[in-house]
Amino acid sequence: MIEVRHLTKQFGNHLAVDDISFTAQKGEILGFLGPNGAGKSTTMRMITGFFPPTRGTVIIGGSDILSQSLAARGKIGYLPENAPVYPDMTVGRYLNFCAEIRGFSGTAKTQRVDETLDRCFLAGVRNQMVNTLSKGYKQRVCFAQSILHDPEYLILDEPTDGLDPNQKHEVRLMIREMSATKAIIFSTHILDEVDSVCSRAIIIADGKVVADDTPDGLRRRSAFHGSVVLTVTGAATDGARKRIAELQGIASVSVVESDGDRTTLRIFPDDPAVSVADRVIASVSRDGVGIDEVFVEQGRLEDVFREITTGK
Repeated sequence: MIEVRHLTKQFGNHLAVDDISFTAQKGEILGFLGPNGAGKSTTMRMITGFFPPTRGTVIIGGSDILSQSLAARGKIGYLPENAPVYPDMTVGRYLNFCAEIRGFSGTAKTQRVDETLDRCFLAGVRNQMVNTLSKGYKQRVCFAQSILHDPEYLILDEPTDGLDPNQKHEVRLMIREMSATKAIIFSTHILDEVDSVCSRAIIIADGKVVADDTPDGLRRRSAFHGSVVLTVTGAATDGARKRIAELQGIASVSVVESDGDRTTLRIFPDDPAVSVADRVIASVSRDGVGIDEVFVEQGRLEDVFREITTGK
């Protein structure tokens, strides 16, 4: 696994990363989230050995990134932010160069490069100069070099940045497929990616870990988790609202929107873990009010992220 132990990074008087510790196991996809300037990229650079920490260390598959740096880095595939690649090389030459650095030669090198080009949908631009590629293609080339040597550990800094929706889907599929045999840490600003890809997420703010949970666990922190959103029609909606408020297990009922005889209510239960939807529907039906829509709110990652990182 990856063990991050009390990582701290100070730039002059600025404390960018403040005593961060966590682990990432093989088979796990760990999303790394935080607002701009929170210390995400700095942490990932220390994990990969690109930055030396001011204090603390990282253990990569049993190898210390400080005292056993080459052994640790040999196990890592790293996609830095902004996809730094050599612009004066063709895609094929660049990946051949990366394969040689990783110790491949001869037939093994050729096979590894060919497989990676196909896997990352880059065969069509193999002979194209990197500086002529779009931002999305440059991102894919840099992603290709990070998986070229089939590393045990992947550190990906915003791997879908600049990709179109189809390319994002392809990269997410690859990440999920590779996670069976790897430990993967990737940062993202796209909260939908956390839902669709991650088995766990860490949120940092001001250089500190402020949350470490599964996506479902984070959603349960939402103030809206477990609430019932009910849209009803008819002249008796006000009476229905009062009857719902009197039901056992209901904490409060509020009007979200009202337009003519159509009203949307949000119903908060006393206990978000206990569903009150059936009870609410039965009560409204007895009043003869029409039900247009009803759903139970699972919680919103955007709200949780904002509250955790800003207190709002």
